[in-house]
Amino acid sequence: GRLLLWRKPVAALEESQRKLAFVFQSPTLMPWASVFDNVWLPLRLAGQSRGEAMASVRRAIASVGLAEFESAFPAELSGGMRMRASIARALVTQPRVLLMDEPFAALDEITRQRLNGDLLAWWQSAGLAVLFVTHSVFEAVFLSQRVLVMAARPGRVVAELAIAAPYPRPPGFRHTPAFFDACRQLGDALLQAH
Repeated sequence: GRLLLWRKPVAALEESQRKLAFVFQSPTLMPWASVFDNVWLPLRLAGQSRGEAMASVRRAIASVGLAEFESAFPAELSGGMRMRASIARALVTQPRVLLMDEPFAALDEITRQRLNGDLLAWWQSAGLAVLFVTHSVFEAVFLSQRVLVMAARPGRVVAELAIAAPYPRPPGFRHTPAFFDACRQLGDALLQAH
């Protein structure tokens, strides 16, 4: 197959156009490094010194609500805080596309819902595209403008559902008839896919 970004082969794009960032299911933080050093990592790998990166790293850490924890180590953070640090590490690069693979799956429901709301705020403020993988029907409906349902073996898109609710989506959106109807439609599509 081919990998296209902005309708062009990735190899043909300039470096500034390849701005992709990843957030995985596990925060994948370096346990021996502070929050600051974990968030600085992609900029450091790109050749930026601590001094050059300081403002960007602090801005990313503050944007995820961890300004008071930049000197803390991962073992000193809750699961939700570790995930926030991982998201800050992705956002510090100012990506155009953010790929997220079940980043909130291991979190408790309250933290997960809070991070869902925060993700929508980060998405709107940064103006980036987010591809978010989840097994949660409720999470997919709350976050998405468009949901693609995948079938297994071979992996392929078997259904698409547009979520027409406007943004910002307050927590109360989860209790509306539109939310429940979209969850029902998505649940039906999943049943048909499997």
